[in-house]
Amino acid sequence: MNTLPMAATAALLKACILFTVCQITWASLLQEQDSYIIHMDVSKMPTVFSGHEDWYHSLLASDSFKAAAATDASMATLKPVYVYTNAVNGFSAILSSSQLELLKKQPAFVSAYPDMEVTRDTTHTFEFLNLSPVSGIWQASKFGEDVIIGMIDTGVWPESKSYADEGMPEVPKRWKGQCDSGIGFSSSMCNKKLIGARYFNKGLKAKDPNLTISMNSPRDVEGHGTHTSSTAAGSHVEGASYFGYAAGTARGMAPRARLAIYKALWEEGSYASDVIAAIDQAISDGVDVVSISMGYDQVPLHQDPVAIAAFSAMEKGIFVSSSAGNEGPMLSTLHNGTPWVLTVGASTVDRKFGAVITLGNGITLFGASMYPGLDSSLTRVPLLYSEATKACNSSEMLKNVGNKVVLCEFNKYTTEQISTLEYSNVAGGIFIVNSSSDLSDVIHVFPGAILSLEDSKAIFSYIRKSNNPVVSIRFGGTATGTKPAPSIADYTSRGPSPSTPMVLKPDLVAPGSLVLASWTMNSSAVTVGQKSLFTDFNIISGTSMACPHASGVAALLKSVHPDWSPAAIRSAMVTTASILDNTNDPIQDGGQPASPLAMGAGQIDPNNAMDPGLVYDAGRDDYVKLICSLNYTKRQIQTITRSPSEVDDCADIDLDLNYPSFIAFFTGKQHPKVKTFKRVVTNVGDGGATYRAELKQMKGFLVTVSPETLVFQKKNDKASFVLTIERTSPTEEDVVSGSLSWIESQGNHVVRSPVVATKIDAKPLS
Repeated sequence: MNTLPMAATAALLKACILFTVCQITWASLLQEQDSYIIHMDVSKMPTVFSGHEDWYHSLLASDSFKAAAATDASMATLKPVYVYTNAVNGFSAILSSSQLELLKKQPAFVSAYPDMEVTRDTTHTFEFLNLSPVSGIWQASKFGEDVIIGMIDTGVWPESKSYADEGMPEVPKRWKGQCDSGIGFSSSMCNKKLIGARYFNKGLKAKDPNLTISMNSPRDVEGHGTHTSSTAAGSHVEGASYFGYAAGTARGMAPRARLAIYKALWEEGSYASDVIAAIDQAISDGVDVVSISMGYDQVPLHQDPVAIAAFSAMEKGIFVSSSAGNEGPMLSTLHNGTPWVLTVGASTVDRKFGAVITLGNGITLFGASMYPGLDSSLTRVPLLYSEATKACNSSEMLKNVGNKVVLCEFNKYTTEQISTLEYSNVAGGIFIVNSSSDLSDVIHVFPGAILSLEDSKAIFSYIRKSNNPVVSIRFGGTATGTKPAPSIADYTSRGPSPSTPMVLKPDLVAPGSLVLASWTMNSSAVTVGQKSLFTDFNIISGTSMACPHASGVAALLKSVHPDWSPAAIRSAMVTTASILDNTNDPIQDGGQPASPLAMGAGQIDPNNAMDPGLVYDAGRDDYVKLICSLNYTKRQIQTITRSPSEVDDCADIDLDLNYPSFIAFFTGKQHPKVKTFKRVVTNVGDGGATYRAELKQMKGFLVTVSPETLVFQKKNDKASFVLTIERTSPTEEDVVSGSLSWIESQGNHVVRSPVVATKIDAKPLS
């Protein structure tokens, strides 16, 4: 049995008296050290100390803390790393778990949490996706060097530092594109990074010949295109932030890739003809990847300009990445559910923005906020909470409040509460919500912050005990490493795909919520009061932000594997996606494990996608067979394939596609009890390999695979298998899911595919 040294034992006995901690064992002293931020109640500081700094130093220098560090002599002189005076009442320090537990017994202790890494980004999403400059896919791909990404969007703000070309080699000779001049845009604004910029608005002008286009050039005046392109392939930019939020170094997913901009979306309107023209030109110019953060809802393939143009791109070996849409959380709402493109949904990241709320009794809390008035922090302002005003839904009730911060109780219409306070001339607001969602982007025009019901308990306790409650709010806070993350964004559109429900969509999710990227300097990011505020970088959310993350990863994969087809690249992304968050639990969607109809195969994992082991490949002929099975007319088929000679043999074609995921429909009496899928996988690993099947079953169904073992003699060998889903009993759930994983015998690769069975009655749009 281990025993403590005599001196340490004596110190711990003293600690029992001072801290009432009497059951400390030798094992508890062997805990790992970590850096913590400690919040303290300064109103409980003993009167013997002249100030809080002396108090904190004294606490950490006490014999009890030295004893708790007995296993590490370097901890014997423990002192604060920082002492906070304004933003936080407390300090930061490196503590063992034993020391932290001692500190928690102090009457003045308020809270503690691990010191979270200062945000650096698209300033942070590349880190969240485990991209490292010294290993993995960034190093292997040389950061995507010389891969060309074509962005179909609102244009570009060329002066942004995200398009700097310092250190980049000459433009690839295969590039055929150009830089078009126009209003506010010169061809000389392109460089070795921004190698092309064109604009398309003939369709828009045709709709209104008398229309005057304010910025008739590739220049972006809305911000969307600048944001998406810098997310996909922005260069290294130090000192990026949104009014202090998300401060750090920004860079895109493929920071050495080239960018070609095709402006087809306009302030004055956007039409399919211009979008198709833009993609058409991109194909001609020689791009490797097309990124489209837009789409058309509830249209069949043969009427979908993105699907049609993307088919041509696919034929040329160009990878097309597209956004799923922002119509969630209802099912069957996504667009771009096209079998030959990657469909990307949106997820959250492990970062929160907010304000430090300090109550008059010294307790501090972190509330969600993105209010940019960093010079307008509130200091010891009266805090108002009353029966008359707590609903925060009446300007009449609030008009005479004046310079006070109003506390608003939970209301499902939080945005209306914020608007009411904004026009009531109060000093600020604190809004209590009953939600686990990050609502920081809701607060951007008004000095306020959002708190959870759990965190609000401290405020209500303080108000009950104080005759004159006051509060201070300091804006501009950023915290990383928050858990759980990722989760599925509520707004991201869900499958099944209305156009081709037999192909599981979305394919995967990528960071889309509260993403920092470059912005246009002529377009105000936010208006506070009557003042428009401008910034080089903006934080926005949507599947528009998720799509370019995947586009950049596709560029990295294209660099590492230039011979891979678009389907092989997509398969690599899908079968290596992660289904776990940073707590090692299943990724959540509204508090429940996410369905593949919300997240596809899971969160994109760039490093694992580089070496997937097996891929599900497909080419033009495979997609033509799928189109033929949709009961389209010959003209409708030809609209997509552009070839009339292929439409005579559509009868009895199996609509199954060699896709890296599975979805089966069991709706009504007409649907069979058994659904069978035939698949072929290609070994892209080095040398021979053996894989065995592992199935995660689904309630009410039996999933089997034959054969259960696949043997490959060498690289590029192919093997086929059959997966069968049999309905065995009735189920209450409309959607159930499982998975098929092919696990290499050496343990180097796990090739995972989601499997879905559903009672949803989904038929392809015609």
